[in-house]
Amino acid sequence: MTRVIAFANNKGGSGKTTTCANIGYSLSTLGRRVLLIDGDMQLNLSLSFFDEDKVLELAAGEKNLYHGIKKQEDLSDYIIRTPYDNLDLIPSSMLMSGMEYELFTMWQREMILKNGLKKIKASGEYDYILIDAPPTLGGWVMNILCASDYVIMPVEASPWGLFGVANMFEFLEDVRKIHEDLQLLGIAITKVDARKNYYKQTCDILRGTEGVHVFEQIIRVDSEVEWAQDNSKPISVHKKSARSAGEYMALAKEIDERWQ
Repeated sequence: MTRVIAFANNKGGSGKTTTCANIGYSLSTLGRRVLLIDGDMQLNLSLSFFDEDKVLELAAGEKNLYHGIKKQEDLSDYIIRTPYDNLDLIPSSMLMSGMEYELFTMWQREMILKNGLKKIKASGEYDYILIDAPPTLGGWVMNILCASDYVIMPVEASPWGLFGVANMFEFLEDVRKIHEDLQLLGIAITKVDARKNYYKQTCDILRGTEGVHVFEQIIRVDSEVEWAQDNSKPISVHKKSARSAGEYMALAKEIDERWQ
């Protein structure tokens, strides 16, 4: 069974894209077949696996998510291989900045992405499809969530990290009016500095939220993540001994074990 998971949070800077990229890579090293979808016009998920020249080439071409959605086509033909086994990608485009307007004119606009993924999902070629959503709560994110089975919400352990979480919960309830089976798989606590008091406060508030699962594995602040991003590599490829590499692997196992 192919499971579609959206990584979503309306607050920027939550580590959403970094979490999506490194969880995807970690799952692939566990032997899971993973398709990543870059749903953000900032192209950061694509930049996690390809250098800037290649990403800009893909963004300027015809085989990216923007054109697949605009043409309402099966997205199978938009998949590209990454340099890593078991890990494929549908790249993004800067034209995604106009997706809200594009969707406004489409029939059954909330289901465009879901329809585009039908054949891929039905084929069973992938164990996981992971979608990186932009930090908004508009029609495009609703489209992403309607195409997903589950949501993982990365939340930064900072004074402002909880800002907007309640809005995200309300938005999920709105989506469930259309897609009633959508589930919040859990909250991943990111950018943790355990020396600071607000880390514990963030954990206590989130873990005390009724009906919300919070993953046990946290992701600490690690400068090696930025170096990995600068080199367009997953953290485990950039530096296998990095603390965050082990943490992302542990989080990936925690996610994967939910179904084992």
